[in-house]
Amino acid sequence: MATKKTSTLKIKLVKSTIGCKKDQIATVEALGLHKIGEVVSQPKNDATMGKIKKVIHLVEVTEA
Repeated sequence: MATKKTSTLKIKLVKSTIGCKKDQIATVEALGLHKIGEVVSQPKNDATMGKIKKVIHLVEVTEA
């Protein structure tokens, strides 16, 4: 059997969440981001892509 290789995304918080809606702040925290400049790796799947789409104006995304 061939194993399916999952790709990952590097997500960096580049803009403050001050003044954002509560659901956007919660989404940023759910991605594992807390401070500006912090970078986390998340698997590339539908759930992660939905979170990124909600806060795309606050984050910078690159393929890892």
